[in-house]
This record gives sequence, C-alpha cells and structure tokens, in this order.
Amino acid sequence: MSLPSTTSPQARFKGLWLPLVTPFLPGDETAVDHEALRALVQHYNATGIAGYVACGSTAEAAALSEAEHDAALSTILSAAQGMPVVMGVSDCHLGHALARVQTLNALPLAGILVPAPHYIRPSQAGLLQWFTTIAERSAHPVIIYDIPYRTGVVLELATLRALAAHERIVAIKDCGGDAAKTQALIADGQLQVLAGEDAQIFSTLALGGAGAIAASAHAHTRHFVELMQCLERGDLPAARALWQPLQPHIAACFAEPNPAPIKALLAQQGRMRATLRAPMQPASAALAQRLAGIQLPQLPSADGVAERRSA
Repeated sequence: MSLPSTTSPQARFKGLWLPLVTPFLPGDETAVDHEALRALVQHYNATGIAGYVACGSTAEAAALSEAEHDAALSTILSAAQGMPVVMGVSDCHLGHALARVQTLNALPLAGILVPAPHYIRPSQAGLLQWFTTIAERSAHPVIIYDIPYRTGVVLELATLRALAAHERIVAIKDCGGDAAKTQALIADGQLQVLAGEDAQIFSTLALGGAGAIAASAHAHTRHFVELMQCLERGDLPAARALWQPLQPHIAACFAEPNPAPIKALLAQQGRMRATLRAPMQPASAALAQRLAGIQLPQLPSADGVAERRSA
C-alpha cells in the first residue's frame, strides 16, 4: 500500500545543494567529528545555498555504519536550523533499503536521494521496480541519483520517463554523462534536473535545469550561488563572467578522488581536518597547494562593497 504523497506542485529542488563532507577525528580508528560538522553547516547556512545533502558519496557514506549515518544526519538537521536536508539512501538489497526508508519517514527531511542498486546491474524493468518500490514506501519526495560509473548500470530515458509519472519521484541528480538525455528530461519538465557533475552546472541550468548538487561548492560558495541566480534570470554575460574563473577550481576539486581535494581545502581554511576513512587517501601536497592558490574575483556584497573572500 502506498503512503500519502507529501509532494506538492510547490515542492522544488532549485538552486545550489551542498553534498556535505564528513569530518573525521584523527587516529587509526577514525570517528566522525560532530563539532566540525556542526560548525560547517552553521557556516554554510548564511551563504545562500538551497539546502544540504547528507550521507551522499562526497560524505564517504559507503564507509560509514548506519549508526554513523544516523548520528551525522542528526547533527546536520540540528545545525541546519530549518534549512532543507536531503538524505542519501544507497544499498544493493531492496529489503534493507526499504527498512532504511521506513526509519527516515519519521524525520523532517526535504527528500531522499536514491541511486540504482550498486553491483547488481539490473535490467530496466528491475530498475523500475527498485525506484517505484522505494517511492511507494517513502513519505518524502525521491530524487533519483543517476550515476552509472558508481552503480554500473545506465538508467535509460524511457525508464526515467516512466519513473517521472510517480507522484513522489520528483527530481534527478544527473551524473549520467548523456547530454541528449539531460536535454530531453529538461524539455519534458516532469523531473527537476539537478546537475550532479560540477563541470555541467552552466550548461544544465542554461538549458532550464533546476539547480545542482555540487561538491566543489564547499569553497567559493557564494560565487556558485550568484552564478545560478544569473542563469535563472537569463543574464548570460554575467553568468559567463562568474563561470570561467570557477573552471580551475572545479577541475582541481576532481583531479584526485573526491572528497580528498575538498577536505584538503577545508583543512587549509581551518574548518576541519583533512582526515579520510581508508582506503581513501588524502590529497597530494601538490594538489593542496594548487587549490590554495586559486583566486576568484571579488563579489559585491549587499551594500555594494566587494567581499574580500568567498565562502
């Protein structure tokens, strides 16, 4: 039996969503640094982002236990002070995924972010069953996470169009790498399309996409926010002027496996330690230096005075 829909025509996943990293304490047995996580969220609350994604791939969620997921989510919800939070739900066992969804139903989430089951590589019919069954059990809107290089399976356009008919499947984080499919989904208007590849933010939004879930926006956050606002109002010259200087930063953030470069940059800013959970390794010293050296043009503040640095 399906649950009543919590989705409405006003429910939108627009703008910039930040897929939060997970800070760890130092030591052989790393533990989540909740103090740093709380401070990180409180910092981003004032940057103009639309909301947060908790326990996604940037959070090293696959290396966290369910108890750690719960604790991190609790910290984020508390620190977000009412800002929307989407929770990642990733599994390859449908029963486990449904049990997780049932637990999350009681929490004040904006939605859940759900990829295809990893390793299984089901058929398109199996993918329809996977996402539909989860959506039927969820009290929250569902964002499809289309990321074939992690799951090993491609969500075909026909499958996504069929899933878009479900009242609780409302958006897609698009890491599919298929420009024609992206354009078709935007033209359909049935799913809100969020750029999941940071290098595709400009093109996705210029085509009419709703926003982005962007790991590189942990730094220069206000530049990303202003970029999206320019694109939304159709000011392409201003958007280009913001976008071009962001290219070296985005490229550096993914020059080594995510989220090591982002954690290195945040550590340089004093916001957290650069610790990662094995087998992830810290960013190289050369890349950390490269990231630290990237400077962006100043943005005007609300009173017209240029800000010295971007969040």
